[in-house]
Amino acid sequence: MDFSLTEEQKLLQASVREVVNRKFAPIADDLDLKQEFAWSNFKTMCELGYSGIGIPEEYGGSGGDKVSEIIVMIEIARACASTCDIMDAHSLLCTEPIYLYGDERQKRRYLPPLIKGEKVGAFALTEPEAGSDVSAIKTTAVRDGNDYVLNGTKIFMTNGDVAGIGVVFANIPVLGKRGMTAFIVEDGMPGFSKGKKYNKLGMHAATNCDFIFENCRVPVENRLGEEGQGMKISLGTLDRGRLGIAAQSIGIAQAVLDRAVEYSKQRVQFGAPIGENEAIAWMLADMATNLEAARLLAFKAAFLADQGEPFTVYASMAKLFASELCMDASTKGIQIFGGYGYMMDLPLQRFFRDAKLTTIYEGTSEVQRMIISRNLLH
Repeated sequence: MDFSLTEEQKLLQASVREVVNRKFAPIADDLDLKQEFAWSNFKTMCELGYSGIGIPEEYGGSGGDKVSEIIVMIEIARACASTCDIMDAHSLLCTEPIYLYGDERQKRRYLPPLIKGEKVGAFALTEPEAGSDVSAIKTTAVRDGNDYVLNGTKIFMTNGDVAGIGVVFANIPVLGKRGMTAFIVEDGMPGFSKGKKYNKLGMHAATNCDFIFENCRVPVENRLGEEGQGMKISLGTLDRGRLGIAAQSIGIAQAVLDRAVEYSKQRVQFGAPIGENEAIAWMLADMATNLEAARLLAFKAAFLADQGEPFTVYASMAKLFASELCMDASTKGIQIFGGYGYMMDLPLQRFFRDAKLTTIYEGTSEVQRMIISRNLLH
């Protein structure tokens, strides 16, 4: 059993850290204030190959493994969580399912522009009445000759307002409860429009909007997989996406810990650095310990994915533990900084606002506990 990164992975980690510290971290607060899609960061990720780590070189990818992808996402989130959110939706939720479930024509057509950053990807599953219960989606797809006609509304689409390609899920009514099917929808298809842009608590530089389908005609050749395979594709994609959210959570928590440790060495109260106070020192010790546990859970799930082994439960464990650690660490980070931590001119408040979303999207903490407990009891 080897817990160490390979030399190649260590070099990747060091190179990504250098890039994000130089390019992403200095503008993270500004992007958060502007609430605009982080175009410059997105283009940098694509130029350096981060957007195609899990895709073979023949399709324009970098040919890396899932562990390497998690390493990259942790480092990106450490500098700018919104940018990691963009990568999760673009790469793990849109690009990878096209690679995993698409036919050869779809891979050749859609993967290169996504990986190069010529198109931004999105994942359209959530609806007003279908959040945690994905089986409750109301969007329909009716076959009409060489097209499917889609009708319905998707909400909260990360990257939605700038997306050129989306993996969209709809029900084929004649198939009944087994009718969920996936489609590759392109911006500009007749009947497809985008709704309001959301004003969110956090993750401000990863923008969201609604997708609206009004008799939207999608060619049959844009169906992803077979009819009725949508549930399998959505759940398989979410398993991989949860690894991305675990990585994002670890990156945010690491950023909090880095700043809390430094501040605890410098801030003097009652004649000594506050880090010498057990109340503070033990907070730091707990944060560091839980962070290491979260990292190991994420790496184990990613390792299993790379080996082709079942990893659903481990992905849920990693996402659950890392996201709740992230929320706890960001709360304690503000506490350690005291009044300064509550001020908007320090990044602690941004970490806190970004952290909350990690416990909600791609399956709430309650959904992760449901998945884990069902595995134990059945």
